[in-house]
Amino acid sequence: MTIPNPRTVDSLDGRIILALDKDPEASALALSRTLGVARNTVHARLARLERSGALRSFSRRLDPAALGYDLMAFLSLSISQTRTGAVENGLAAIPEVIEVHATTGDADLMAKVVARSTADLYRITNEILEIEGIQRTSTAISVLELIPPRYDGLLNRLSEQESRPSA
Repeated sequence: MTIPNPRTVDSLDGRIILALDKDPEASALALSRTLGVARNTVHARLARLERSGALRSFSRRLDPAALGYDLMAFLSLSISQTRTGAVENGLAAIPEVIEVHATTGDADLMAKVVARSTADLYRITNEILEIEGIQRTSTAISVLELIPPRYDGLLNRLSEQESRPSA
């Protein structure tokens, strides 16, 4: 598991990422012209962000429905604390498990799962229950994504905070 340094993105990095959101096919040269910085600076910044884990894979932007996975669910998982590694590996082996978080509260893990139908979700849930160390699951089906994952507001705030003069 890669945990990026919490302060790997600065104001210029944020501006580069926002510019890429507006034009995902922009070259380093086009970004440098748009932002008024050297092409080598843009290229080096993007490379550093990728190495640090701050920039994730392009496929994370894909809508699962475009692949035929119209149903999304969140599974609260209770696990045996002595089997954490086996559980993590087991969940990672199931392609429909697209995200997993260790959580506080009643559940030990929260898994985001995509499925083609409720019958497919039933199959996936049973596959998850077969993983050694999973004790029980509780499923909540998403009926509508109201706010998709977004970071532009945080990037804009970062740019604004770092461009203000210090008091």
